[in-house]
Amino acid sequence: MTDTATTASSADILAVMAVLPHRFPMLLVDRVEDIVLGQSARGIKAVTINEPFFAGHFPGRPIMPGVLIIEALAQTAGVLALRTLGDAGAGKLVYFMAIDNAKFRVPVEPGCLLDLKVEFTQNRGRVSKFNGRAEIAGKLAAECSFTAMIADPPA
Repeated sequence: MTDTATTASSADILAVMAVLPHRFPMLLVDRVEDIVLGQSARGIKAVTINEPFFAGHFPGRPIMPGVLIIEALAQTAGVLALRTLGDAGAGKLVYFMAIDNAKFRVPVEPGCLLDLKVEFTQNRGRVSKFNGRAEIAGKLAAECSFTAMIADPPA
């Protein structure tokens, strides 16, 4: 990973899909903006009623499951981590190792634009720690800290 921050950049959905292996229905970030390599990034998830989880969570009161909000934060962090690695990150996977202090403040419902803010808090080669915040219109919806490992895909 680089020690110095570079100018902020962004990744549209095609660039996100070029970095992450996730696909529908598990691709939970539509765009990543304000990428500052080695530091932070901001993902965007447009939450729509067409999301498959809304059929059962909950009928009559659709709410995005908290674990999927955390997954969206992790995917944003994955783009940040792999982009920070540059060519060395090509073809790598990012695996969860730990999730700490997860808190959910307001429900995430269809029609929300989920603002996913992540930042490195520690970087030790293959293992990194992040803080994440999911916001809706500037209001905190969820937050957590998590640890992830960058590795080669299984053979």
